[in-house]
Amino acid sequence: MPNPWDAGSARALEQMRFKALATTSAGFAWTLGRADNQVTLDEVLEHLRFVVDAVTVPVNADFEGGFAVDPEQVHANVKLAVATGIAGLSIEDSTGDEANPLYEFDVAVERVQAARRAIDESGTGVVLTGRSEGFVRGRPDINETIRRLRAYGEAGADCLYAPRIETVEHVAAIITAVSPKPVNLLINAPFMTVAEAATLGVRRISVGGTLARTAWGGFLQAATEIAEGGTFSRFEQLPNVDALFSNQ
Repeated sequence: MPNPWDAGSARALEQMRFKALATTSAGFAWTLGRADNQVTLDEVLEHLRFVVDAVTVPVNADFEGGFAVDPEQVHANVKLAVATGIAGLSIEDSTGDEANPLYEFDVAVERVQAARRAIDESGTGVVLTGRSEGFVRGRPDINETIRRLRAYGEAGADCLYAPRIETVEHVAAIITAVSPKPVNLLINAPFMTVAEAATLGVRRISVGGTLARTAWGGFLQAATEIAEGGTFSRFEQLPNVDALFSNQ
């Protein structure tokens, strides 16, 4: 389930026959010239509509922390997200506060419950993913991560996800602990293949902003060469991007 950052990248991935896509908060923020987590709810809702309308495959929304602290406001915002036509969304437990980077356990669970209630009230069947961000936010405690993921599953999350889990042992431990709930694995470095993840029991893979960073890498390298050397050696063997979209 790769992560496009705009309509064009979404259409290109659909043509490669991926069966589902997911948005990336970071990739989208970079298109606006901002860092991750610096976009507004309204901007994200508009972005979701653009991506959903660009493709025919299901789209999962990177909905960050629901753009709210209070569970009731998470509930309201999830209703807005569901109305964009997405097929799934995730709710994170990170606060954005370096001193206290994760919501208190009970509050984090209530936020997932609020998202579940909003989806159920919509009657859409949108897939809810519960995310625990400890390994991203400087709290790499596998036992606490598992405790939270189990609780999010019990609170109504359909899928469970702990970004930056990067060892076979941790992946296997999470899958065993939350089974039969499916687990999403983030792969943003070449530490595991799709086949290896499937063997462990991973049901879904996403890549976050890494495809977008790959694109930015090529752009920045070429632009730096022009700015510093006045040469254009990277303008060779480039793809025919028009050809991707000429029959649409």
